Amino acid sequence: MPAQPIDGKAFAATLRQQVAGGVAQVKQAHELTPGLAVVLVGDDPASHVYVTNKKKACAEAGIASFETLFPARVTQGDLLAEIARLNADPAVHGILVQLPLPGHIDAQAVINAIDPAKDVDGFHPVNVGRLSTGTGGLVPCTPLGIMRLLDSVIDDYRGLNAVVIGKSNIVGKPVAMLLLEREATVTVTHIETLHLPDIARKADIIVAAAGAPHLVRGYWVKPGAVVIDVGINRVTDHDGKTRLIGDCATHELDHAKAVTPVPGGVGPMTIACLLSNTVLAAKRSSPDIQ
Repeated sequence: MPAQPIDGKAFAATLRQQVAGGVAQVKQAHELTPGLAVVLVGDDPASHVYVTNKKKACAEAGIASFETLFPARVTQGDLLAEIARLNADPAVHGILVQLPLPGHIDAQAVINAIDPAKDVDGFHPVNVGRLSTGTGGLVPCTPLGIMRLLDSVIDDYRGLNAVVIGKSNIVGKPVAMLLLEREATVTVTHIETLHLPDIARKADIIVAAAGAPHLVRGYWVKPGAVVIDVGINRVTDHDGKTRLIGDCATHELDHAKAVTPVPGGVGPMTIACLLSNTVLAAKRSSPDIQ
């Protein structure tokens, strides 16, 4: 029997509807329109597509969208000045600086400059610290989406073995913290981990976020495990066609309980959770909203 596919598109659509309802509620009850500002530096085509999708999603949810475009040669001082302006703008509740940034820009300095209360990406050290100590804060969007997808197939995490493959600040580390909060036993690994297949075979949950095409093979996964594939890898077939594949060889995982597809799994949840974080930040900005 094939593994159950976890339909990220469907879950994202539901979450967007919930976000739109929340936006309408705060508009009507508190005359507050959540606002998201996106800062884009340079001409990276993928980043431009992603920003365009965010603008469309904001419009559909009723969130005000602001956009600042800088050329790749922008100075770090000018970029930081724009962040300071957005920090001070009461109409802006969420600030997102699209990564990656050009090499002459210190990305961490830019992230540090964002008001933690407006850091809807959840990358500011204050929000990272709050996540690691379980004291609130804004959670990174992709890990937040991963947990929503896992919640659709797992009722109780207590005592389950979870293996996270990938140690990035964007996905691996924060999702490990979220799994720990649910009382799972978490092992964080990466592509240099010795005996990685043996470790993965013991997992009830695998979150693959290594950025390595088809790293996780069928024999790595025990029967009944839940597999979340975060990888988005562009590969070119022998006929010259480009396609997206994940970090998991999904065609070998029929014995798993549930698997996220690529594309259509984790990806759609990221923007939906960004919208959700923006509404949360807007609500927290007003003392009148509980």
